Amino acid sequence: MQDILNQYVTVTEDAVKEWFRVGETTDFPENSGACIKYKSKQIAVYNFSRTGKWYATQNLCPHKMEMVLSLGMIGDKDDIPKVACPMHKKNFSLEDGRNLAGEDLKIATYPVKIEEGNVYIGF
Repeated sequence: MQDILNQYVTVTEDAVKEWFRVGETTDFPENSGACIKYKSKQIAVYNFSRTGKWYATQNLCPHKMEMVLSLGMIGDKDDIPKVACPMHKKNFSLEDGRNLAGEDLKIATYPVKIEEGNVYIGF
């Protein structure tokens, strides 16, 4: 249970202790998400190609505790990049993980960097 609780901690770029290579940019679909595994965590990686930005969050939707966020639809709400849970339609900011409807649900976010065609997530 403690590992699940730790997933809600958002990592800032300043706090990164390790950059983990998750694949090449071509491994990830454009304007969509994919799931990778880092140790015991499932991480959703989003290639928001229409804005040229990349995001990473926990894959676990905190509403019903389902590992589905990588399958969610990405878009924006009031110019905030977001992912909508494919099962429950809860919307979360890809920038800081907050619930965009003001509910007391939040997801962890992780910094992403692209170097020489490789995708790295900061932990």
